[in-house]
Amino acid sequence: MKRGFYTIMAAQFFSSLADNALFVAAVQLLRGSNAPEWQQAALVPMFALFYVMLAPFVGAFADSLPKGRVMLYSNFIKVAGCLMMLFGTHPLMSYAIVGLGAAAYSPAKYGILTELLPASQLVKANGWIEGLTIGSIILGVLLGGQLVSPHVSHLMLGIDFPIIDTGIETPPEAAISMLIFVYLLATWFNTHIPETGVEMRPLSRNVVSLIADFWTCNLRLWSDRLGQISLAATTLIWGVAGNLRFIVLAWAAAALGYTVTQASALQGVVAIGMAAGAVVASIRMRLEDGPRVITLGIGMGVLIIMLILIDNVWVAAPFLVLLGALGGFLVVPMNALLQHRGHNLMGAGRSIAVQNFNEQACILALGAAYSLGTGLGLPTFGAITAFGLVIASVMWVIRRWHAHNCVAHRAEVEHLLAIARNDNAQG
Repeated sequence: MKRGFYTIMAAQFFSSLADNALFVAAVQLLRGSNAPEWQQAALVPMFALFYVMLAPFVGAFADSLPKGRVMLYSNFIKVAGCLMMLFGTHPLMSYAIVGLGAAAYSPAKYGILTELLPASQLVKANGWIEGLTIGSIILGVLLGGQLVSPHVSHLMLGIDFPIIDTGIETPPEAAISMLIFVYLLATWFNTHIPETGVEMRPLSRNVVSLIADFWTCNLRLWSDRLGQISLAATTLIWGVAGNLRFIVLAWAAAALGYTVTQASALQGVVAIGMAAGAVVASIRMRLEDGPRVITLGIGMGVLIIMLILIDNVWVAAPFLVLLGALGGFLVVPMNALLQHRGHNLMGAGRSIAVQNFNEQACILALGAAYSLGTGLGLPTFGAITAFGLVIASVMWVIRRWHAHNCVAHRAEVEHLLAIARNDNAQG
């Protein structure tokens, strides 16, 4: 791997670490103010909101500037969201601003991989990036859980500055203030990301043309025989992963009576499984192998439903590891194949923006449906069961869709797989 790849990894690690710790702090902030459960569940779709709204623009923006600089600006937006949360803006609105920073960050983070590395290293690079991201999720939720715990928060709140009244009075506020410094550390790494030498594409000032260009790219990827399958699968998997962050918290509270601090450790257990699955996939899977693992997505939906039958943490821990491992093993080859097709069809930044739009739209839709269900009085176990059924059913449809493509368009599918195989070998 090139040296710049490790700088990208470090920047991604600390930015993602703060994102996940902030989610736990925001949940605790809402619980501390006695906010209804639907607002806590709504944190997930609010984070995804700007991914969907700004998708036509962030990809083009990422392609118009050096991607390290885009990542730098994005982290400053995340810091602004944290400050809004500290100074009294509603947590849902503030977390949406952090999501705005993440929406701008993601096309640059993934797009720079296709600019920096050959196709033969994309699966390996995705395995490292996803594994590191999942590692940051593990440590992030654990960090967030500890920062809002009574012992650690008491120590932080005991720190007084002479003359200055910070106004930080609660454990979640203390946690958020500490996470600002983690974001600033990520920005320091951003300043050391090398430029790849790829020609920048000027950002059009015509909003209508940007939307039209994005929509054309979206249709182009959905029309591609491999692009549509990899996009559908990764969209659903990330929709699941995004909402599992809250679902595990809600399940742990209902089934085990856990606090946010205790339940955050179980979120980390899921992420451990995802990291293991991602690492195994990066070693064993090739770029063209992605469609072969689609069936694992059906298994994820079934496992989510089975979660409601567990009321013992010693049974839950290995179960959650398995759930995460299935997702990690599935997403790495599918994500690499999607990046490869997108890069060939429209360029790195635009293809990642299309991918983010679809994935975050799925997170928003699933999260909004879950939040609506709980708001209307659906019990936690009922909402989890419905969530699992939707996942298993949609993944079954994707598997049938790919099988139909293989039968009806065998020559085209085999040709595209051959291109991927050839690029993988030559890179």
